[in-house]
Amino acid sequence: MLVNLTDVFTSDGKVIETTCPYEATTVIHEGVSYPVKECGTVSFRASHTAQGKALAEARLRMAVLIPCDRCLREVEYAFDLHAVRPVVRPEFANAEELDEQAAFMEGYELNIDSLIEDEIVMSWPMKVLCRPDCKGLCPVCGKDLNAGACGCDTFVPDPRMAAIADVFHENKEV
Repeated sequence: MLVNLTDVFTSDGKVIETTCPYEATTVIHEGVSYPVKECGTVSFRASHTAQGKALAEARLRMAVLIPCDRCLREVEYAFDLHAVRPVVRPEFANAEELDEQAAFMEGYELNIDSLIEDEIVMSWPMKVLCRPDCKGLCPVCGKDLNAGACGCDTFVPDPRMAAIADVFHENKEV
């Protein structure tokens, strides 16, 4: 949704408030598409701060299904987004300001969807776990270790001891 900010840039004390549905069915992060399970409405507010400048705020609560980083089970991850961005009228902005707002400003119009998408990327979690003590998958057979042990031999010898192990194997009789 595009919101025209011309009045906010030019009128002292001008405030625009609106709500709009955020109708995304998927979220794309680092080239991977994640389904949106639940999505609310975006509350948007733009207020005049100085001649040719405004402050844009957007709030949204949503839930996205993200796979657990250890066992790949889908986890419902809730985002409580609050984006606050200063915006500058194109002819008053310097190159750095234009670059910062290029993702969500198109002339005098602010794209609320792009602002929300930018905030999702910045709020993306570093690690998602289905539970804090998730055991993950067996590195040999791929079984979910949360459901029980698989019985695979997962012993990995210490590589620092490899030279000593070779000495013992050379003298070993078969």
